[in-house]
Amino acid sequence: MKKANIAHLACMAALLGTGLGAAPPTAAHRVHLVKPGESIQKAVDSARPGDTVLLESGTHRESVNVTTPGLTLLGMGRGTVLEPAAGTGTATTAPGAGSGAVKAANSCAAAGNGICVVGTKDRNVDGVTIASLTVAGFGKTGVYADEADRLTVRNVTAVRNGVWGIATERSVRGVFRYNTARDNGDAGLFLANTVKEEQGATDTEGTVVEHNRLEGNRIGVTVRRLRNLTVAGNRLTGNCAAVFVVGDENKPKAGLVTVRENLIERNNKFCPKTARLDALQGSGIVLTGADDNLVIHNVIRDNVGKSPLSGGIVVFKSLVGTTSERNRISDNLLKGNSPADLVNTEPGKGNTFQGNSCRSSQPAGLC
Repeated sequence: MKKANIAHLACMAALLGTGLGAAPPTAAHRVHLVKPGESIQKAVDSARPGDTVLLESGTHRESVNVTTPGLTLLGMGRGTVLEPAAGTGTATTAPGAGSGAVKAANSCAAAGNGICVVGTKDRNVDGVTIASLTVAGFGKTGVYADEADRLTVRNVTAVRNGVWGIATERSVRGVFRYNTARDNGDAGLFLANTVKEEQGATDTEGTVVEHNRLEGNRIGVTVRRLRNLTVAGNRLTGNCAAVFVVGDENKPKAGLVTVRENLIERNNKFCPKTARLDALQGSGIVLTGADDNLVIHNVIRDNVGKSPLSGGIVVFKSLVGTTSERNRISDNLLKGNSPADLVNTEPGKGNTFQGNSCRSSQPAGLC
């Protein structure tokens, strides 16, 4: 860990001012500069709440575990790249790093993740920011958070990670803006209550997913067993499916998700069937097992496939038999989607299709 010199502090101030909308660091908040080859984990473990760990451009081969509230982990743009440690699959640490740092970092790496923001059931990690860097080639997830409150992930590029690009579980009030998630094995952005056990949907208390580019993933954005969340202004193309809002039979049910003003085009990559889900291709927005969602003012074009989930906007009968009810699909522009622009296989009550510009629907009459 080294203190930033004046030039780096000036760079830091500019990055914060333009990239994060925050004030320059004060004397009370230190900047810890990490060059490629130095230990990010050592700098993170030495930082105090409100500090910034600034990563120089270049390739850093390490996994990082963040538990300090209010910490900012900041790169210098896409040229700041975090990749797995060469040949080991575990994090590297510089001489002198404490055993706690090694254990935390290796735990994150052993799980296949690049950056981990991890709290506990009794104490969330509050106010962490990850920004302006690339995470690439990790076995599971580029950026992973569990039990996080007010996490911000901004201007992050998550590429070619084995499962998820950016993922959260059991987290609230998150902000995910201006990220690029490309060619990840499952979802580019994955937000869920938990994948480890059956639970009712979590109220995210207003999590926002805005202005991201999601390309070439299995699913662009998955919102699983959550409530009270907005997915807006994103561009999704080249995925097998663009947006999934998924619930199940547990209480409270998933729902109250707003999907608006997204551009969803040509999500026609083919993904084979899995143990949990049929093959995917040509799915724009899919709602299944979730209530009271609003899908409005989206542009959805040329999503074509032969999966049971294919189509522009699909309200799909839940695989576990849970109905989707009182969903409003309104004022969307749909064109060239197949088998239809609007598809409704859901027997649940109160789903409405109004004011959409489209040419085809299953059943007929929804346009």
